[in-house]
Amino acid sequence: MTRIVVVDNGGQFTHLEGRALDDIGVETAVVENTTPPENIDADGVVLSGGPDIDERGRCGEYLDADVPVLGICLGMQIIAEECGGAVGAGEYGGYADVTVDIDDETDPLVGSLAPETRVWASHADQVTALPDGFVRTATSDVCDIEAMSDTERDLYGVQWHPEVAHTEEGEELFANFRAVCESDD
Repeated sequence: MTRIVVVDNGGQFTHLEGRALDDIGVETAVVENTTPPENIDADGVVLSGGPDIDERGRCGEYLDADVPVLGICLGMQIIAEECGGAVGAGEYGGYADVTVDIDDETDPLVGSLAPETRVWASHADQVTALPDGFVRTATSDVCDIEAMSDTERDLYGVQWHPEVAHTEEGEELFANFRAVCESDD
């Protein structure tokens, strides 16, 4: 059975990320972001959302753990900063319903989603410049970089929250990440 560890960055929906993975048949554990990567046994890692990018713990170390990584909201922002991109304040704070346009239908994470999909997202902070090696895979009217991927390193990020009921294709996104983790074996 595929095992994916959720690294808790203090987000209010972290427990839902573990539950969503469990619901699609993934063995899941939630660990504190101070947990060293060498202390986990996983086929993949999810960096959860959270309130403060400066409280990232050891998240940067997971990017070199030789397993696929999915960053959600703050988790995506951490990946961007750790890999040389930039994060800045967004124009729209708070959680809201957003229509996202998928830019890359060949991307293993978001490519199978509808060309326009509705998601639940917060844009108080957002990725403002992609790191080297990453491509933008989704955009919206309120955020230029809604999702990003570096398929060479199996690093992925989404600004939105696939774990909440308001996101239309959240379960499919998690299933796609599970497939990435299984193909990486």
